[in-house]
Amino acid sequence: MRSSKSRSRNKPGRNRSNTVGNVVNRVFDSSGPESKVRGTPQQIIEKYNQLARDAQLANDRVAAENFQQHAEHYLRLLGAAQKEQDARREQQERENRDRQAERDRERQEQAERDRERQEREGQAQQDDGPEGDQPKVVEAGGGDPGLVETPENQVPEKPKRARKPRRKPEPSQKADEASPPSKAAE
Repeated sequence: MRSSKSRSRNKPGRNRSNTVGNVVNRVFDSSGPESKVRGTPQQIIEKYNQLARDAQLANDRVAAENFQQHAEHYLRLLGAAQKEQDARREQQERENRDRQAERDRERQEQAERDRERQEREGQAQQDDGPEGDQPKVVEAGGGDPGLVETPENQVPEKPKRARKPRRKPEPSQKADEASPPSKAAE
């Protein structure tokens, strides 16, 4: 006894709605009145139109009409697929615009929150006064006669090391090293 459900050879959960959009590039086998025509819908339309012209030149009005009807079938199939692709593309563009607008709104809200936070922090600093709760810092050696410099506060100066002058090797030394010893030196 067979189950009432038909067994599908397709992968489970596979969405079949995408197949119509693939019609534009899909290869079809068309069993026409004379022979099989294989190709994409656009290629099949062109082939049937050519066959219809040939039949018309041969004064076979019935065959020409038959080929034109076959071409019209694939023309309608192609037109429906292109309309669906255009609708899908418009839907995606609309969704992309909506997502971009949402991102822009979020960025603007974040910038506004940051601005408000900075204003609050600036207001809090103004409320504390210019000095705030911080003690006044006086630098050592700043010229204040009431302070005494102690050895702990003084930064010892490092003695500057004298640089050695750079010496360029003399060309005569290089030439002597590179050339073989002369007989006069022996």
